[in-house]
Amino acid sequence: MILLLNSTKHPLLRVSSRTSLPTAQIHRPFVSLQGGQYLRPSAAAIPLAGFNAQSTPNFHISDEVYTALKEGRPVVALETTIYTHGFPYPDNVALALDLEKIVREHGAVPATIGILEGVARVGLTDAEITSLASTAGDPTTMKVSRRDLPYILGMGLAGKKLNGGTTVSGTMILASKAGIRVFGTGGLGGVHRGAESTMDISADLTELGRTPVAVISSGCKSFLDIPKTLEFLETQGVTVCTFADGRTGQIDFPAFYTRESGLKSPMVVQNAKEAAAIIRAQELLHLPASKRSGIHFANPIPVEYSIPKAEIDVAINQAVKEAAEQGFHGHANTPFILSRIKELTKGNSIPANRALIESNVAMAARVAVELARFTEHNISDNALAKPSKISITSSQASVKEYEQEITTALGDEVKVSAVDIPEMQADIIVLGSVAIDLSCNYSPDSRRQGAPSTTDVSPEMYTSNVAKIIPTIGGVGHNVALAAQRAGGYPVSLRSLVAKDLAGTSILSALKDEGLDPSNIISLPVSSKIHGKSIENHTAQYVAVNDTDKNLVMAMADMSLFSNVSGIKDTLKRRLITYPLPRDTWIVIDANWSPSILKAFLCTRINEKIVFEPVSVPKAGGIFEPTDCHNKRYRPGVFPNHDIHLSTPNQYELAAMHAAAKRYDFFESQEWWQVIDALGIPSSGARDRFVSITNHKMTDEGIPLQTIQLLPYIPKILTKLGAEGVLLTELLLPEDPRLTDRESAPYILSRNNNGTNEVGGVYMRLFPPTEVVQEGIVSVNGVGDTFLGVIVAGLAQGCKLDEKLIDVAQRGAVLTLMSKESVSPDLGTLTENLKSLAEEELIGHQD
Repeated sequence: MILLLNSTKHPLLRVSSRTSLPTAQIHRPFVSLQGGQYLRPSAAAIPLAGFNAQSTPNFHISDEVYTALKEGRPVVALETTIYTHGFPYPDNVALALDLEKIVREHGAVPATIGILEGVARVGLTDAEITSLASTAGDPTTMKVSRRDLPYILGMGLAGKKLNGGTTVSGTMILASKAGIRVFGTGGLGGVHRGAESTMDISADLTELGRTPVAVISSGCKSFLDIPKTLEFLETQGVTVCTFADGRTGQIDFPAFYTRESGLKSPMVVQNAKEAAAIIRAQELLHLPASKRSGIHFANPIPVEYSIPKAEIDVAINQAVKEAAEQGFHGHANTPFILSRIKELTKGNSIPANRALIESNVAMAARVAVELARFTEHNISDNALAKPSKISITSSQASVKEYEQEITTALGDEVKVSAVDIPEMQADIIVLGSVAIDLSCNYSPDSRRQGAPSTTDVSPEMYTSNVAKIIPTIGGVGHNVALAAQRAGGYPVSLRSLVAKDLAGTSILSALKDEGLDPSNIISLPVSSKIHGKSIENHTAQYVAVNDTDKNLVMAMADMSLFSNVSGIKDTLKRRLITYPLPRDTWIVIDANWSPSILKAFLCTRINEKIVFEPVSVPKAGGIFEPTDCHNKRYRPGVFPNHDIHLSTPNQYELAAMHAAAKRYDFFESQEWWQVIDALGIPSSGARDRFVSITNHKMTDEGIPLQTIQLLPYIPKILTKLGAEGVLLTELLLPEDPRLTDRESAPYILSRNNNGTNEVGGVYMRLFPPTEVVQEGIVSVNGVGDTFLGVIVAGLAQGCKLDEKLIDVAQRGAVLTLMSKESVSPDLGTLTENLKSLAEEELIGHQD
């Protein structure tokens, strides 16, 4: 196969289709296929520049960072000199963990880089960060720049295990080797004052001239010669931009503690997206390694922490003068000057220093997320036209790793559709089942004329019964996605499986008619092999037998398709989840997937807003069943590191979830006990409060208690109780306004009283049904799914999970109850209600 740049589809270059290029120089943004079509590989399939094996004797990438890089997710490099030669222990540990938290909160993976015991480590663990930071002040702890890397790593190979914090240049080198493209730090080194005689020029500047990593900092440190620094960067061919941060026109290049330096920035960018586009554009030029350089994005210190230029200049001039008089130069120069500035500003530089670092790291994470999107799309926004759909056969599948794996696992007949570039980013992704639903409604009065009538409401066992059979497209995932799309009024992405049989063909056609995009539905062959085992795949089907009142008598479901593929769960995960996902994306996962696939989705921590729909009693406990993920035993995360944000079981599914958690000792862990203790529930129990909030019957059935015991794993639980309504049980954060709101007081089950700063209390409220339907019921199928779909549609727009949103969702459920379809086509009548609730919430925040 010949790899070419498509002359019409490459956003920056036009290359003749006859031009032969060395494949080593091509980043493979498009792969030539038959008939002039071009396939866009996913980020996971694009070779990372400089990416090497995970571990060598003196270089190691953590499992988390390595996996994120392979899957094309955003990663941000963080330096360690600030911990070893800046902040004292243990403040440096707190800062390091805080910066990593900031990166995660903005949707990226942190990769703290340092030298520990003679090994360069990309992605230090919390324990490793603590170990390295504890060496602060030790004279043997090195400040590791480019020149120091061979020495410290060589000593490690020789048996002398040294520790070191990496500077900007040292961090850039190791980040580039790992394949990390974005690096957030405090301030950049530069040309020192008097460099015309001392030749004291930071290695950061020459590193930017030859290492393709984007560095986000607050400009160069104020005590440097900023005009010469900018001139030197220009000579090195380094693109230098400053974030406008709300300003217009020409703006100053920042000077660390102050937003103003008196020098205009060479270029200006408005936001993280523009910065990411610049990085991606440079990559798409495919310059040889010897001609690539870094990019510097200057991020001004937040306004409220900026020290006036006149004030900081006085302190800087004094500190620089004293450094020269006392002979501080080289590595010792910067620490001395920073220390004197701290003293001369009476400590004002300390909060400023921390604030600018946190701001830079947050910006770096946002840039990394936007860059990962550009990489995934592999084109600029201007080129996001509706793509042509192409599919590849198994003989062509080797161009994409995950498609090769699917082909190998499922046989030669499989054809996997290439991932389409979406016309717009979906705010809701549903990973769940799609099926053919058959509603068999017992209708004895519809038998032939003249036959005796019957008063039986339920069909007879062991014989054929007269019924009206209504086929529809269903499946929990499908129903939730369709309900969310119809109620929300915007596209929802359904990601599921069908087989290449009559039912599967019917589903794909019906999805288009419903307005759901079928491009993320994988079609699997009817017969395949997974790891040598023969598998028969059938499109999922659900048959419901209902009595004359449309109440369910019995149901039969064939959802085996969603468990047959457990052997390729990691491949399936990469095919169904496009990395990275914006932090505001809601993801619904239904329990029709086998427990091992559920864990494959959950253990990646793909997003903070995951909703788990338990589906049925036999499947509800699947999230607590022991399974492995990445060769490690997976356990759902405990608050505040929970994997699941919200779950919507009915009372029987809730009991099954609770029983599974108890069976597998999830109520015995120390982390669970810590959260339970923090909830503030008295040791004597809360039965009286349970009764006052719900009722005696519900309390005796254990429903409130079961939700409380599951809260550490699922902080929000909406229990569907049929005619009794919906019970919301929610773990509250300390700052939640409901804890002090008079109207919410009746629903505050408990308040934290052990001093923790992570848990505020428990909110429990029973919402009665909006409407009790006596007549006009057509089918109960899809009612609960519709309720969840409307809830998620509201949450994705910014609505609060309160009585107003639950009321709208209950009205949606009633519409489906009275519809012959699994999801009522009239849900669009709720769109304006959801928009109004979202607007109310937005106005409330502004007030």
